Amino acid sequence: MGELTNLGVYLPFLRLDRAVAAAALRWSGLGGARAGRRAVAGWDEDAVTLALEASRLAMAGAAPAGEVVFASTSAPFHDRQHAGLLVEALGLDPFCRSQDVSGSRRCAVSALAAALTAPGAAPVLIAAGEKRPTQAGSAQQVAFGDGGAAALVGPKGFARLRASASLAHGLVDFYASREHPAPYASEERFVRDMAVESVLLPTLRRLLESAGVTAADIAHVVCPEPVAGTYRALAAKLGLKAANAAEAVQVAAGDLGAAHPLFALALALESARPGDLVLLVGFGNGCDALILDITAPPPATGAGAALAHGLALKDYTRFLSLAGCLDLDWGPRAELSQKVTGPVLERHGRDMHGFIGGRDSTGNVQFPKTRMPVSPDADPDVPLDDVRLADVPAKIQSLTADRLNYSPDPPFNFGLVQFENGARVLMEFCDAPPRALEVGAPLAMRFRIKSLDRQRGFRSYFWKACPALRPRLEE
Repeated sequence: MGELTNLGVYLPFLRLDRAVAAAALRWSGLGGARAGRRAVAGWDEDAVTLALEASRLAMAGAAPAGEVVFASTSAPFHDRQHAGLLVEALGLDPFCRSQDVSGSRRCAVSALAAALTAPGAAPVLIAAGEKRPTQAGSAQQVAFGDGGAAALVGPKGFARLRASASLAHGLVDFYASREHPAPYASEERFVRDMAVESVLLPTLRRLLESAGVTAADIAHVVCPEPVAGTYRALAAKLGLKAANAAEAVQVAAGDLGAAHPLFALALALESARPGDLVLLVGFGNGCDALILDITAPPPATGAGAALAHGLALKDYTRFLSLAGCLDLDWGPRAELSQKVTGPVLERHGRDMHGFIGGRDSTGNVQFPKTRMPVSPDADPDVPLDDVRLADVPAKIQSLTADRLNYSPDPPFNFGLVQFENGARVLMEFCDAPPRALEVGAPLAMRFRIKSLDRQRGFRSYFWKACPALRPRLEE
């Protein structure tokens, strides 16, 4: 059986103040919750890019994963494997196993339970990401959030599975379909009562009995709530005393769907100690519940810092545009064709997704990697060695912000990026702060959507540069 070895979390840069949405919709009486914030993905972020960034943190310093599982209810493709994209973007062995899981918000917890009970010794990465469509004015639009979380399971870690229990129950708290992509919600009191009585209570009672512990023995709880007040009602009936870390994530970033339990687990582990018991619940059309034994000090997950850092978004119109609820007329510049063909991806996809450059015989590093080196002093008969640039420190060499090039979230920021290993690449910038970027500022690489071919329903991915540090939300 495997053990939990690390977790990684990632949130987009922007956070919508729910009070902003409430003020904009005051005339209508719509809008849902008014307290806290929700994480807002950029136009170039989706479930894949969010899961990838969380995975990079989960795998930092770890042995390469032998299996990658992508978990999401908002994956951009119906018939294209997303886990394979993660394999390339993480620079993993292409012969590792890969699979997608979906269909329910508990799919990431289901995958984690499978990995913890599997007999294999190779590390397994469970990467979850969500960017779910919502209807403007709905309660879900401010209750949901965009984000990613990842868990790494290996032969030796800091937590092991003590017991698990699962229940299949088709409670329709809300659903989304191809015909109705935005969630359609049931009445809240019905959902809360049925979730507690028909799903959570029977599953957790069986789990506690199997583990040989009582509810009072649980030190940390991660239980995503289909509606507010669910955990309070559950805790009163079951005798749980621990605070629910999933509630803190809900207030600060929103309901992250399939990524929510893993993100909240990372937050709970920031205060966990060896000997503690952690209850992890995945909810959605039933329940998967796990009790984890903390056997060693957990590694730093950065979950609290992720919640505290970012940029408060106070423009409701911009939020609607980023969320896909407002179709603006961007003029002729937005009419460019962005078709990417299969043969192009076959030839260059590995280097694009993995950000693989080349080092020539003189030591010069270049991107893209070509058959002939750009350095005139290099031996053209010596093939270039692979060099992955995604994790190499970099800084701004030059920059431009203009509104002539089309961007769904202007201005279009781009410039020369100088990498520490000598490579220099013309790149787009993302997550730009309100104040101007500065030459010499440190950068980090982010996996993002490069282009959207709306005519054919396709998207391509590449890397962009962003400021290495984020401000605190209060700043």
